[in-house]
Amino acid sequence: MKYSEISHFSHPAHSIRLEHSELPFKCDGCKEAGIGSRYRCTASCDFDLHVHCAIPSPKINHPFYTKCSFQFLTRPPGDIPRYCNACEKDVAGFVYHCPACGFDLHPCCAKLPMVLEDGEVKLHLYKKVSLSCQRCGRKGRSWSYRSTCKKYSLHVACVREMLVESWSELYGSSSHRGSKGTASASQRVLETRIPSLKDTIQASSRKGKGKIKKGWEMAGLALQFVVSAVLGDPGALIASAIVSLVSRG
Repeated sequence: MKYSEISHFSHPAHSIRLEHSELPFKCDGCKEAGIGSRYRCTASCDFDLHVHCAIPSPKINHPFYTKCSFQFLTRPPGDIPRYCNACEKDVAGFVYHCPACGFDLHPCCAKLPMVLEDGEVKLHLYKKVSLSCQRCGRKGRSWSYRSTCKKYSLHVACVREMLVESWSELYGSSSHRGSKGTASASQRVLETRIPSLKDTIQASSRKGKGKIKKGWEMAGLALQFVVSAVLGDPGALIASAIVSLVSRG
């Protein structure tokens, strides 16, 4: 359940308000990137939280780990580096941890939808798939989203890597955070993060000579859904930007 304004233990000085961001932001809870719905400090402290981090469940179960009970923690347990079992990225902040098995999940990874669907595109989340990932060409590795038609498959880890590669400025510049900035600034941010996604889809489309434009537009849509889900908001409206750039190739 979402509330329009809440108090949060990690930011006791001010309340935080639910809003929508067209710019990427860095969550101050899990330390991962986000877009779309977020909770932001009402006093403009440049403090942001994913919805999943702002209103976490104390304990969760996951269909991929039927014997595990994941507990919400504000920091990784122990003194050794830990990584998310869904996306393989380091855990640096809020985390769901199973003390019995030692598995860890980022809050957004723990809440990844099992099915993403919109119109013609339907993607299912799997722990492992036999279809090669369109980005890395490998079959194993991390959790993956695979289309019902079995034409498109993307590792959650690969999507994370694409975002990190494309958003290098996100982690080092406060100018890209929050709602500060103009529409042109928003477009610049989109342009910095989409080219690697564009290249991935175009490279995939060139594998078969009979591929038509509609085919890789569909692949672009599939990618948009996975990107939005990984960033904590499956409903984030970035599909049109991705498809428009892909279509120029």
